[in-house]
Amino acid sequence: MDLFDQFRGLAGIALLVLIAWALSENRSERPSWRWIAGALMLQAALALLIVRVPFVWSAVTLANEAVAAIERATLDGSSYMFGYLGGGPLPFALREGADAPVIIAFQILPLVIVFSALAALLWHWGVLRWLVRGLSFLLQRTLKVSGVVGLSGGANMFLGVVESPLVVRAYFARMSRADLFQVMVLAMATISGAILILYATTLSRTVPDAVGHMISASLISLPAALLVAKLMVPGKADDNRDDDSADEPGLKFESSIDAIIKGTMDGMQLFLAVIAVIIVVFALVSLADQLLALLPLVDGEALTLKRLFGWLFAPLMWLVGIPWAEAQSAGSLMGTKAILNEYVAYLELAALPEETFSPRSLLIVTYALCGVANLASIGLLVSTIGTLCPERRGEVAGLGVRSWIAGNMATAMTGAWIGLITWA
Repeated sequence: MDLFDQFRGLAGIALLVLIAWALSENRSERPSWRWIAGALMLQAALALLIVRVPFVWSAVTLANEAVAAIERATLDGSSYMFGYLGGGPLPFALREGADAPVIIAFQILPLVIVFSALAALLWHWGVLRWLVRGLSFLLQRTLKVSGVVGLSGGANMFLGVVESPLVVRAYFARMSRADLFQVMVLAMATISGAILILYATTLSRTVPDAVGHMISASLISLPAALLVAKLMVPGKADDNRDDDSADEPGLKFESSIDAIIKGTMDGMQLFLAVIAVIIVVFALVSLADQLLALLPLVDGEALTLKRLFGWLFAPLMWLVGIPWAEAQSAGSLMGTKAILNEYVAYLELAALPEETFSPRSLLIVTYALCGVANLASIGLLVSTIGTLCPERRGEVAGLGVRSWIAGNMATAMTGAWIGLITWA
């Protein structure tokens, strides 16, 4: 690999910054060049610190052991409820060389329910609130965002696109348009703890230390999301005031038992939503492919949605550091993530032949896919914030598509940074 290929991601980052500014509501009100440079340097510093400093990476990857423990505990519960379908002993002998069947709905997805209950309990005990406030403090001090935005950024590391707005629900009515958009983009460009564990488990055989990389991706995406958001919907200087009142979280539970029950119910809703989305997405993709098969062949093969996504997003993936020979496959996954669903994209990534991507390209793709910015999330985010603050429903709806674009640009930028610090 020559130096141009190694550092091509810099051109991709510069182009993403330029596009964000070009899509701005007010180009003359962009953040200062000093602030933009600081946001970019923070992304680079986080990537280097987490992935390239051995003791930090070792600390992050300790989460793999915690996830393994949660996975084992979940299998104990699912196997009791579903028997061998949930991971219990098989009542039949496997064919020689065959692997034990992995049933996603009964063995992997229950992780969402268990972690949701655990997250609610840790929030009630104050552990997650302490971590959220710590991240909020760091974002406020490094990027000078408002207290509400910092709190939202910290919450998005642990809570989903529905739960995280609850933390700042009391401030939606009076926060600035710029702050509102930053909150929305932060939700789009990150993944919650429950989803993180789900995705990491799905990729465990494909991406070494998948949990550590998922955590790293979400952390790097925080400043990336704020950079893109402030370029697209810039705010005036007084929009970034400190808001000490943002210390009071909006998520409350009456007791530990109440936290477990409510967390379980929330996790169950997410569990059913993921199953429904996967079924519908795969069905729609199949229908689209059947329709495309009626068209003339291209290069001797029938058109498919995956091929179209590959052609559409291949230039972007090449710009962030993927070799052109692998860019179409990467573009197909990015298109699936942006248009359909990121979990479907990760399922496809896990099912690809091992030789599809080089180790460096595999990391870039893994990081670029790590966010919930898809079309369905627009409706989910808009409906959640609109319900919490009906008087701003129209404004939130108007920002929905922009937040989707910004979220995908932020995760693509994160993928570019990881490519820059990873040598082939």
